[in-house]
Amino acid sequence: MTPAPHARHGVEELCTEGARLYERALRDGRLTAADAEPAPCLLDFGLLHPAVDDPGLLEPVPPVLALHRLLRTTGDRIAAERRREDRLLGVFEPFLRLDESRATASDTPAVTLLSGMPLINAAITRAMADARRELLCVQPRTSHVGPPPSVHLEAIARDQAFLDRGGRIRTLYQHTLRHAPTVLARYERLRGDVQARTLDEVTDRLILVDHAVAFLPANKERTLALEVRQPALIEYFATTFDHLWRLAVPMHPQAVRQPSLNGVTPRQRAIATLLVEGHTDAVIAARLGMNIRTARVHIAKLAATLGSDSRAQLGYLIARSGILEQERDPT
Repeated sequence: MTPAPHARHGVEELCTEGARLYERALRDGRLTAADAEPAPCLLDFGLLHPAVDDPGLLEPVPPVLALHRLLRTTGDRIAAERRREDRLLGVFEPFLRLDESRATASDTPAVTLLSGMPLINAAITRAMADARRELLCVQPRTSHVGPPPSVHLEAIARDQAFLDRGGRIRTLYQHTLRHAPTVLARYERLRGDVQARTLDEVTDRLILVDHAVAFLPANKERTLALEVRQPALIEYFATTFDHLWRLAVPMHPQAVRQPSLNGVTPRQRAIATLLVEGHTDAVIAARLGMNIRTARVHIAKLAATLGSDSRAQLGYLIARSGILEQERDPT
């Protein structure tokens, strides 16, 4: 039966057979070459060497000499590694200095995840404290029935301080908030350059401070938010806001009423657009920030105005009426 091959190992992990044969060599003074075959590591590590008077016999190297030689080899290797470390430090030192100066100049992360409303509000407050130019906000639909305006006093005070420093606030709301008590109460309290407009549909919540930092939700519950300072993203958010702003209808400081066309209100035109696209009542309600019952009331009035008896006919009459071709004047 062929013996299993000897597994490679280090001297600090001397195998059982090697330890047994080295101990035997120390006790007996010599081993035959055949006896040492199960542990070739003893010759490799210099723990056995051929006898001077008989090369067929192997003699043990005294443990103190073997240990000294192995430790010296280890020490030489450590010293060589330390010299290599010194050379590496010398090579990379100028690169490290360059990277340190660059990191110092841009140590603020481009995107930071904020968790929890206290942390989110604190980050917005810090950004607003240094702001002096412009605050852009997109506020989608919230419940009309909610806590009294007093719960928003902290945010109102923060906004008023910004306005007192000469800043300007522009806010986009969903059209369903045009007459919301909490929104109207907010504008009654603020003094300064404050403007608001409304759209049938807006993006998710966005706060953009001085074209330098933006805050946007990171989950549906809005318990997580992203603080964004990446210049390209900031520019994208600002450009998108300006596009939406030009399409929106003024709400404050002077409200503009959208004209009806052939008895069809602006709200019904928005619904008509989504009906033609084939959306269900539930989707239409969600997109326009209203409950489904209100959406169905508007759909029924639109059908009555256009003389429609069915959903399919309503789509045809909407397309033929030309009500979707009217351009909105946001000025």
